Amino acid sequence: MKERKEAVEYCIKHERNYKETAVIFGISYSQIYSWIKKYDTNGEEALVDKRGHHKTDDEVDELERLRRENLRLKQQLKEKDMLAELLKK
Repeated sequence: MKERKEAVEYCIKHERNYKETAVIFGISYSQIYSWIKKYDTNGEEALVDKRGHHKTDDEVDELERLRRENLRLKQQLKEKDMLAELLKK
């Protein structure tokens, strides 16, 4: 996020010169343009990269929590079935 914030601040400070900012920070024109757009809309928090972040069970609604539990139980059943097949041999 620090790099994104610095790039956005630089771009804004330099009259939104996206091309120059992209070259200086080694990013694409579309990246800096997107970051500026997000920053203008939602502020600094919009610059946080949330890829790979999964909500905990406490952060999701009941339906999603039940889906997750169902997947966990299916995986456990699959592992037990595989173990039972292995022990038969």
